[in-house]
Amino acid sequence: MRGFVQTYGTALAGVAVFLFFVAFAPNFANPINLLNILKQVSFLAILGIGFTFALTTGELDLSFANLASLAAVATGGLIHSGYPIPIAILAGLAIGIAGGALNGLLVTRIKVPSLIATLATASIANGFAFFLTAGVAFVGRWDPSFVALGRAHVAGIPVLVLWMAGVALVALFVLKNTRLGIHMICTGEAEESARLAGISVRLMKGLGLTLSGALAGVTAVLLTANLSSAAPTMAGDYLLTAIAAVLLGMTMFEPGRPNVLGTLVGGVVIGVLSNGLILMGADYYVQDIVLGLIIIGSVALSASTLKKAAFGV
Repeated sequence: MRGFVQTYGTALAGVAVFLFFVAFAPNFANPINLLNILKQVSFLAILGIGFTFALTTGELDLSFANLASLAAVATGGLIHSGYPIPIAILAGLAIGIAGGALNGLLVTRIKVPSLIATLATASIANGFAFFLTAGVAFVGRWDPSFVALGRAHVAGIPVLVLWMAGVALVALFVLKNTRLGIHMICTGEAEESARLAGISVRLMKGLGLTLSGALAGVTAVLLTANLSSAAPTMAGDYLLTAIAAVLLGMTMFEPGRPNVLGTLVGGVVIGVLSNGLILMGADYYVQDIVLGLIIIGSVALSASTLKKAAFGV
């Protein structure tokens, strides 16, 4: 019974919260509202899955939100300058990948702790985002084919939900069913043993951080298309929520370990809490308090993993 509670307790608590809002929050159970929750969760879930890749290899990435903002303004700026949409999208993805690769280089080659390296990268990305925009958002008319990437519906389901599901399935397959994923997990759980087994630890850590950056680029493109705008701080609010989703996910399914399914469910739980509190008339700051409590509780249950990722001990 104790093992069952440790593995599924948080998920069951999430179900209880969901049922509470179904009973007491006006219009919460409306299908349109439920789809809207999943749509809003998609951004933090994709970013969270990227963070999960980094944390799986034993490293932190605190730059993904700023990288996403930089990639978004680059994408938006190129579209507004008349460049073909595929070029703009590739530029956004390339910035995310390059930022993640830079983090990997700093951590694996220059030996800068990931906590410090990614904070520095975040600051650099933030500076370039403001440089490209002069602090002004890109707004106006956008090509419908680009907007459809973030606003279209397929069989009544928001395309963002499908993007989120696709990213989650690919990430889950990579980590659980490929040699590469197994090597990444081994690197994060027992770095020295992985090295002795012939696994390239530096490559795995660099790859984890690069994938985190790549998914920041994916989020940037989808966020820009959905909002039809691009601002230098547009993804900043997702930093804590995405990290909270990952930390909450580490308390379920594979307790103490970063895992894709946990991250996905953690993101949905956070989305349900946010939406339910709004519908019940809670003040905006209540959401921040609840998010902080989630982070504290999750860290308390996964302290050893996070300590190792942050400080290498």
